[in-house]
Amino acid sequence: MNIYTAIADLLFAFPLVQSWPEMKSLLQRAISAEPCDWQLPVAACQAVGGTAAQAIPAAAAIACLQISIVLIDDMLDDDPRGEYHRIGAAAAANMAAAFQALSLDVIAQCQSLAPHAKLSILQHLNQMALTIACGQYLDAQNPMDEASYWRLVQTKSAPFFGVALQIGALTGLAATETQTAVQMRQLGELYGEMIQIHDDLGDAMAQPANSDWLLGRSPLPILFAKTVPHPQQDQFLALCNAITHPGALAEAQTILIRCGAVSYCLDQLASRYEVAKDLLAQMSLAYEAGLTELLNLVFRPVQKLLQTVETPREWAADAKAAV
Repeated sequence: MNIYTAIADLLFAFPLVQSWPEMKSLLQRAISAEPCDWQLPVAACQAVGGTAAQAIPAAAAIACLQISIVLIDDMLDDDPRGEYHRIGAAAAANMAAAFQALSLDVIAQCQSLAPHAKLSILQHLNQMALTIACGQYLDAQNPMDEASYWRLVQTKSAPFFGVALQIGALTGLAATETQTAVQMRQLGELYGEMIQIHDDLGDAMAQPANSDWLLGRSPLPILFAKTVPHPQQDQFLALCNAITHPGALAEAQTILIRCGAVSYCLDQLASRYEVAKDLLAQMSLAYEAGLTELLNLVFRPVQKLLQTVETPREWAADAKAAV
């Protein structure tokens, strides 16, 4: 089964989507990119003994919510790739609201879900959307200390992945197996934190400088170098303020390695990987391999980095290719 074709078939069947060309076009472009995150509900459903077909409504709901989140994030981050540059901020904001509503309607109209499962999934999706909205607000404030950073991760990144796995499990579980769904959410939240750290490392070490450097934002490695005392801290802060000058980015990235920022991020990622593996081992699953591979995809570049000496450009390439 091609889950992207199945998601398309489900969502394009909604009359409003058919009658709204701009929404239909954006959805088609998103589907054609085949985002790997849309597979999370399917992986969770299969892990508990369900089928891919059972999880398609949950996958479609996650797809719609992710489109909504990205539309808003791009505006908040002033991302040059954002859809709002093409259709305008007002239209993009309205489209984000439409996709969020569609994500709930997909579940509400699903005939294959038992009433208890449908209600539970709707509650989790609503809770996730509310929590991520808070996280997006916090992100716009550009947290400048570690406590604020982890609160941001736990409100903006972790909930999406946690709920994606949880509702996938709920499509394949009996009503009495709620503990497994809770554990699945915990696993997804750990995975989401790993993804965030992974992305922060890739963004901080990418060349040329991305928007985090250019806009003065502070993903985890940069936040570490700015706030944890080290001999080159003043030099690093000066480089951040002149990051477009020739050689400034490479020098700043070298300091990220020397001051321990990269090592700290790798340790945070590795510790979550171990906790996630332990949690996975405690769960009674019909098929564990798919979830194990999800974790390994994020951790493999870390293992490679720990085994070899890489340049910043090589790290960024490995990080972006992994997820």
